[in-house]
Amino acid sequence: MSSPTLPAPSASIVEATVLPRLVRIGPNLCVAAFTLMKLLPARFMLDRAEQRGELAPGTTVLETSSGTFALGLAMVCRLRGYPLVIVGDPAIDAALHRRLTDLGARVEICTQPSPQGGFQRARLDRLEELRAEYPDHYVPGQYHNPDNPHAYASVAQQIAEAVGPVGCLVGPVGSGGSTGGTATFLRLVEPGMRLIGVDTSPSAIFGQPDGPRTVRGLGNSLVPSNVSHDAYDEVHWAGPAEVFRATRELHARHALYMGPTSGASFLAARWYAERHPDEQVVALLPDEGHRYQDSVYRDEWLAEQGVLDTPAATAPRTVTDPRDAIGGWARMDWHRRTLDAALRDTAAVRGTDALRAVDAPRHTHVRPATTPTPIPTESR
Repeated sequence: MSSPTLPAPSASIVEATVLPRLVRIGPNLCVAAFTLMKLLPARFMLDRAEQRGELAPGTTVLETSSGTFALGLAMVCRLRGYPLVIVGDPAIDAALHRRLTDLGARVEICTQPSPQGGFQRARLDRLEELRAEYPDHYVPGQYHNPDNPHAYASVAQQIAEAVGPVGCLVGPVGSGGSTGGTATFLRLVEPGMRLIGVDTSPSAIFGQPDGPRTVRGLGNSLVPSNVSHDAYDEVHWAGPAEVFRATRELHARHALYMGPTSGASFLAARWYAERHPDEQVVALLPDEGHRYQDSVYRDEWLAEQGVLDTPAATAPRTVTDPRDAIGGWARMDWHRRTLDAALRDTAAVRGTDALRAVDAPRHTHVRPATTPTPIPTESR
């Protein structure tokens, strides 16, 4: 009997882990479990920047991130020899800070939030100052760079080939790249596929007032221009009690040791899959849980957050106004509307006072005057 052919060694850890593992965890529920999802757009953005001549040896990469995109960039930049400066905030825990600096990144922490736009605005303001300090620089710009969603063409291809027709895609929303990008390419073959975005409260992405969030990695204090609101059929806002319990259950029941954004995605995807047994559902799980060993996976931390004994909802309540979704687990039929259209529809129901609130300026991540040329494909 001949031995099976084993794959050749990968060129780097990035190449070995850039795509997710597809795991079926229910009759009609499959998950795309990433080791570190943000490796994919980090590599893709730098690839395209090199091809356009925007990034060359000696160029310093500047970016704002307090989470996994910073780590993904640090890994790729270390392997390619690019200096990297990350502008973050106190959400960068000691373990992540150590990993970033071990990989050669310079890390700046903004200690005070901006009065408008919170820490994310403060980070963006500091990033603009750094542009002057580093004349030869490249900013990936995960919030506005179209290469972010375009990076997920390879994930859509992987899902389409392994799973077949997908009835519903579910994923967390932060920068808007993974859900919007994967859905765009899957809809080339399944135009009717539903897309469910999972956020947490309070978050500005889908029309809520900004505020402090217990669940990290979800939500945003500003509205990233990479969020294509008119791609979403449905939006869920998941509360801490539901997210953290779902994260622990994902590990306890399916041995998938993932972070809380993955738990939030699993929460909504399982709920939808149980109610639509004839549809194939795929949930995006962004990163593994090792970063959260001392938080989500520790009962003492959960008790400190006041969620250990908080009853968790078993199903979302349905709302017609994003503001009514604050607190707990809620869902809203979005109907592939723009943010302005959704809020105007809400305002029309609530009356003229709400309409004036919609017309008030919102703080968004604005695209720069020039943006990279979109290249919507990537070799696997």
